[in-house]
Amino acid sequence: MHQVHSARVIPNGGQPTRQGEDADALIDNTPGIALGVKTADCVPVLLADPVHRAIAAIHAGWRGTAKQIVPLAIRSMAAQFGTRASDLHVAIGPCIGPCCYEVGPEVAREFGAEERRYLDLRDINSQQLQAAGVPLGQISISDACTMCDSTYHSFRRDREGAGRMISWIRLV
Repeated sequence: MHQVHSARVIPNGGQPTRQGEDADALIDNTPGIALGVKTADCVPVLLADPVHRAIAAIHAGWRGTAKQIVPLAIRSMAAQFGTRASDLHVAIGPCIGPCCYEVGPEVAREFGAEERRYLDLRDINSQQLQAAGVPLGQISISDACTMCDSTYHSFRRDREGAGRMISWIRLV
């Protein structure tokens, strides 16, 4: 898929997506299929439903987070595979942390603030997961900040020279 900072979920169903299709989340239940997203500060979110044997890979930047892409992916998994949020196990990977992610008023307004502030996209996505019904004990959250830790790629730090990380999940 072509990641575009959207809230679009592709229910792949085991069929190859069209090359370059715009979206920021993939769901599937086909054994052997690996789903992945590229990030360099945005939040990678991986979902696993061990009961209905379904998975999702989500790219959640501030736009996707504001548009609730993670709950949308959960609803898509529920509609397509019968997934219940309470069955999900979730990994939230390395992303830019609240120590470094300062946003202007136009972005802050999307999250209920009026002025420049630091955003914690990990926490916002965790709250959305919990509001959707995922138990906190089933959410694993990396505390690595991609901008602070040069082990990770960061677009904010390295600009056009930034590489990308791939977060993936596979149903075996």
